[in-house]
Amino acid sequence: MEPVPKLTRADATAAVRNPLAFIAARWTPTPRTVQRAALSAVVMAVIIVVTGGAVRLTSSGLGCPTWPKCTDDSLTATSAMGFHGAIEFGNRMLTYVLCAAVGWAIIAARAQKPWRRGLTRLGWAQFWVVMGNAVLGGIVVLVGLNPYTVAAHFLLSTALIAVATLMWQRSREGDGEPRPLVGKSVQQLVWFLVVASVLLIAVGTVVTGAGPHAGDSSKVDRIPVDWEAVAKLHAVLAWIVVTLTFALWFVLKAVDAPKGPLARTRDLFLILLAQGVIGYVQYFTKLPELLVGLHMLGSALVWIGVLRVLLALRERPEAAKADLPGPSAEAKLAKA
Repeated sequence: MEPVPKLTRADATAAVRNPLAFIAARWTPTPRTVQRAALSAVVMAVIIVVTGGAVRLTSSGLGCPTWPKCTDDSLTATSAMGFHGAIEFGNRMLTYVLCAAVGWAIIAARAQKPWRRGLTRLGWAQFWVVMGNAVLGGIVVLVGLNPYTVAAHFLLSTALIAVATLMWQRSREGDGEPRPLVGKSVQQLVWFLVVASVLLIAVGTVVTGAGPHAGDSSKVDRIPVDWEAVAKLHAVLAWIVVTLTFALWFVLKAVDAPKGPLARTRDLFLILLAQGVIGYVQYFTKLPELLVGLHMLGSALVWIGVLRVLLALRERPEAAKADLPGPSAEAKLAKA
């Protein structure tokens, strides 16, 4: 057993002034640790979407009727608030778990040697999106589950998934100049796929805001549009995304593309098929809560799948050694 070094006053001062630099100077995670930390943030971003859906589908959206406290007199849910209060408060507590996952990703990225500033910035971007969405979630409660704020809350969660997925991908590649693996025409097709997917998700929030699951047992305003008409538009967009994905797979096979883009496109196509089955079954069975929850999970997985296809179109090797900070530069960074 090696003795634990004593913490001096100077060490304590440095830890308070810049805790991330203090940790980075004393710990170097393996690349696999950084990748797992980034992946944990992705997983928690998806979980918070699913549990947020569970809050709405169990009519627990106003289980805690105020924010940031659960009630005017209590920070936490009380036994008198019953099942709905426990569900809503439990979802609020999961935000702290999400923050812990994002914090772990930031610490691991900052401590990696050499320090990859871009990776750390992606971690901080996640943190600020989480903070913004927490405030927006409070506004959702304070305005009585206004459907427009609920839609914005979900879209910001989708943005969080995008940043987390990007950080996860970047943790598994180098910082060299990106090299395209496919031609311009294929890249344009994928960007059409990305835009169609964004429209699909956005229209899905309108379906939610106009549909029967308002999120609470009390009277909650809905978006004043024909729910079934918007649901049909959502289905049309889904078919467009499926068609673009199939066309992309066919083109990639035709041009003998690398395995990476082909595998990601195949995975996306399978996710879309499963999501489509769930979507049609829930529509014709009058939106049972369990299937709606699975559809929300599918929405997050589809978005991750689309982003992985986009990011698979290029490779980024390790940066040249001349571009990496030397020992003296790293020491300066640790003191910063």
